Amino acid sequence: AHIVGRARRNAGEQALETAGLANHYTSDPATLSGGERARVSLLRALLAQPQALLLDEPFSRLDKTLRASFRAWVFEVTRQRRIPVVLVTHDEDDIPPGGEVIEISRWQ
Repeated sequence: AHIVGRARRNAGEQALETAGLANHYTSDPATLSGGERARVSLLRALLAQPQALLLDEPFSRLDKTLRASFRAWVFEVTRQRRIPVVLVTHDEDDIPPGGEVIEISRWQ
């Protein structure tokens, strides 16, 4: 089910509020910080109701406090919607509880 019209705007506003970006609904993306752009990018991906997500260091530009809360929210949303996620990270805290881990390292 695609989100249309007013429902789409409401979903976008609610997502921005959840990510701590409530005042940025009409902001020019060029005025956002790197961390704000990273959150908006992930919000847009989730609002598109994907069948799967491939995320490459999605939380790396966020400060520690915001990173923990936003990461928990993303994990909860993807769990509730049963969205399979492949997440590339160097931070063990980015691994969701119960998540399967495939460790890849450079062989010498």
